Amino acid sequence: MKCESVEKNLSKLTFEVSAEDFEKAMVAVYNKNKSKFNVPGFRKGKAPMSIVTKMYTKAVFYDDALNMVLPEAYEAALKESGLDVVARPEFDVEEIKEGEPVVFTALVTTKPEVKLGEYKGIKVPKIDYTVTDEDVQKDLEATQAKNARLVAVDRAVESGDIAVIDFEGFVDDVAFEGGKGEDYELEIGSNTFIPGFEDQLIGAKADDLVDVNVTFPEEYHAENLAGKPAVFKVKVNEVKTRELPEIDDDFASEVSDFDTLEEYKADVRKKLEEAAATKAETETQNAVVEKAIENAEYEIPDVMVDNQVMNLINDFATRLQYQGMNLDMYLQYTGMTLDAMKENYKEQAKKQVEGGLVLEAIAKAEGVEVSPEELELELVDMSKKYNMELDKLKELLPEPEMENIKKQMVISKTIEMLANNAIVE
Repeated sequence: MKCESVEKNLSKLTFEVSAEDFEKAMVAVYNKNKSKFNVPGFRKGKAPMSIVTKMYTKAVFYDDALNMVLPEAYEAALKESGLDVVARPEFDVEEIKEGEPVVFTALVTTKPEVKLGEYKGIKVPKIDYTVTDEDVQKDLEATQAKNARLVAVDRAVESGDIAVIDFEGFVDDVAFEGGKGEDYELEIGSNTFIPGFEDQLIGAKADDLVDVNVTFPEEYHAENLAGKPAVFKVKVNEVKTRELPEIDDDFASEVSDFDTLEEYKADVRKKLEEAAATKAETETQNAVVEKAIENAEYEIPDVMVDNQVMNLINDFATRLQYQGMNLDMYLQYTGMTLDAMKENYKEQAKKQVEGGLVLEAIAKAEGVEVSPEELELELVDMSKKYNMELDKLKELLPEPEMENIKKQMVISKTIEMLANNAIVE
């Protein structure tokens, strides 16, 4: 194995697989696929490997054999090199010559070195949030809105109403894929659909047929629709509005464990004050971490940011699934492209990568570790959260996931350490 530095955060690994091991891999490929070869004079799958290679040459086995031996050889080379790789490598293979080892190269991006600056005794301003009567009232009104009933009304659609609609979209009088829905509950003013769609339903009544004229954004994800005018044939099935309950003792008893509004308001205030204290603590910690990041020196490979962008998008897509929607539907309804979404997440992803690298470097410098007892307590909390037996949870957590939990705990302890050593002015 040979390891060469190509440029900053980019290294080239050269490693090989013996001719004997590669030959064994080709035999395994032959045995797996021999039924696919048609050789005159032999029943399908019965031709010996020597006959198959004479007819097709050994190169017919190369691709599958390479895929078979590469992962293990790469892992061994990576372990020997001691490199901390942060992205999928670019593999290449030299010319394969019979009887000689197969030589691979892997171009790998490595974790950047972080030169720490000042991270202890960082000065940050004191953050404090005071809970007011207005805050309590807003919380009550938010709970009131959550408990509102949707009731049908016999009048025209107004902003804020829920219009229950059937719709189908047409471009140049041709219906397009994904542009049809039935009994869709659209909140007018939510900006869920293409700009201009919802406004054109204002004034319509139940059973009305409305032609909604819109133009798809130039950056729309579906190229065949981008920038094109479209007509949506819409039928309004029903108009609904939210009916709010009165904020009184009855309301308090329905939404809480308290009998009176005053008791409920006191509990709301207490919870808001606890949340305010937590928010202040979190923002103080964030300010300290941001200062520590500013004081450090590093160069982040673009691929690390790109990977984190995709992690954020995948997380968002998972949340969409819980709402009965997938990412393609979201992009279609909002008129956003995947590239635009990536760009929107880029700054957030960059900050997360920066924070992770600097906090990891601080943890290493300070020897921050997680004890077996601390890990056990964390797993106990997780088992309670998921309503699962502790032993069952441990069985279900693969080793990489367990290591990730420990890593997150180390980061949390490091942030706490930084905050405890900060000077709050």
